[in-house]
Amino acid sequence: MLEIRNICAGYGKREIAHNISFTVRGGEILTFIGQNGSGKSTLLKTIAGQIPPLSGEMLIDGVNTAGINRSELAKLVSAMLTDRPKTDMMTCRDVVETGRYPYTGTFGLLGDDDRKAVADAMEMTDSSELADCFFTEISDGQKQRIMLARAVCREPKILLLDEPTSFLDIHYKLTFLEMLDRLRREKDIAVVMSLHETELAEKISDTVLLLKNGYCTGIGKPSELLDRKTLTEHFDISGELYEKYHG
Repeated sequence: MLEIRNICAGYGKREIAHNISFTVRGGEILTFIGQNGSGKSTLLKTIAGQIPPLSGEMLIDGVNTAGINRSELAKLVSAMLTDRPKTDMMTCRDVVETGRYPYTGTFGLLGDDDRKAVADAMEMTDSSELADCFFTEISDGQKQRIMLARAVCREPKILLLDEPTSFLDIHYKLTFLEMLDRLRREKDIAVVMSLHETELAEKISDTVLLLKNGYCTGIGKPSELLDRKTLTEHFDISGELYEKYHG
């Protein structure tokens, strides 16, 4: 279980997300919904341990992560954010293997358990056939499957995803979310992600958290929050515009 208690997140003295609290259990998906600049990515980076929280607490299975070193935290929390590793001359298998670095030590040498975790993750994400392809030569949809395999092969308790369906066509959007749905159920992973597509968030999320200007303006079931009235207010759009293009 991941529990976030009154987290304030930002850079230096600049606070971007303010007093955010939520809980996600294993096998559940919580999705951030908000405009660009609302604090979604900053929160995910904070939970991932990439930037320190300005205040507040994060607990995993009741243990405060402030007392967990970065290497151990990386085994518990795996992130698929918008940044990607440098992949010149790397095969897809090479890219996925970098997800095991928290386990391999300084020299990054994989053991049998590491190689099995990589193979299992690629099989679960339907990307085994890409193993020997160069990462730079595959499609965006295939790259997302490889990056998901990279995150999953770490065998984390918490999986963080930042706009994982951006730049994907409808086929890859839906197949990616289907894989994610299967993974969280089979592996009992707690998932926290951000999505722009509210219609997809409504289908796959157990809980949605609305972020506006860094503040939580609502948290609950998608069926309760992703309605016309709430979305038009949350995204500052007129009802007429919503009806015309959202339906």
